[in-house]
Amino acid sequence: MKFLSCNVPSYLALLRLLLVPKIVSVTTMKIVVQRVKSASVKVNVNQNPAPVSAIGPGILALVGLHAEDTISDLEWCAKRLLAVKLWENDSGASWRQHIKQKEYEILCVSQFTLYGTLTKKNQPDYKLAMKSIEAEEMYNSFLEMLRTGYKTDKIKDGKFGAMMDVELINDGPVTLVIDSRDEKMGSRVSSVESMDQR
Repeated sequence: MKFLSCNVPSYLALLRLLLVPKIVSVTTMKIVVQRVKSASVKVNVNQNPAPVSAIGPGILALVGLHAEDTISDLEWCAKRLLAVKLWENDSGASWRQHIKQKEYEILCVSQFTLYGTLTKKNQPDYKLAMKSIEAEEMYNSFLEMLRTGYKTDKIKDGKFGAMMDVELINDGPVTLVIDSRDEKMGSRVSSVESMDQR
C-alpha cells in the first residue's frame, strides 16, 4: 500500500493561502497621512468660506472610521501617527524624525469617504463607514488621544460632518496610509514601540 507523502513547507504554504482571505477581511481604521508645508480647512457659512483651522509644517491626516472599529483601533493609529518618521534629522538623514521631535502640528479631517465602494452603477456606497453619531464620538476620542500623546495646541481639527474646503501644500509629495489592519495582523514598527524614549 502506498501512502501519500506530505511536504510540510508546501502544506504550510497552502494553508496560508486558504487563511489569507479571512485575515485580509479584518475591519480596519484608515488614516491618509500627508506631509505638508502648510494646510488649512474652511467651512461654508452662508455660502462664504470661513476659516476653521490652519497649520504650518506638519501632517494633514484624513481619518476614516470603519463601522466596526473599536477603541483599540484608535489607540494604535494615534500612536502610529505620532511616531511615523517623515523628516530628516539634524545630520540630513532622511526618515529619521517624527512630528514630536520636529514640534510640528497635525491637522485632522474626518473622512468617511475613505470607506466608499462603487456599486454596479458606479455610484459611491458608504455602508462600510461608521454611522455619523458613533463616528463623531470615536473621532473626538481619537483627537483626545493625540492631544494626550503630544500637545493640545499642536492638534488641529476641521468640522465633523461639514462640507469643507481643504487646502494643502504637500511637502515632497509624501503620502502614506496608516491602517489598523497591520496591528491586527501582528505587524509592529520599532518607531512606535520606542516613541516614548525620545
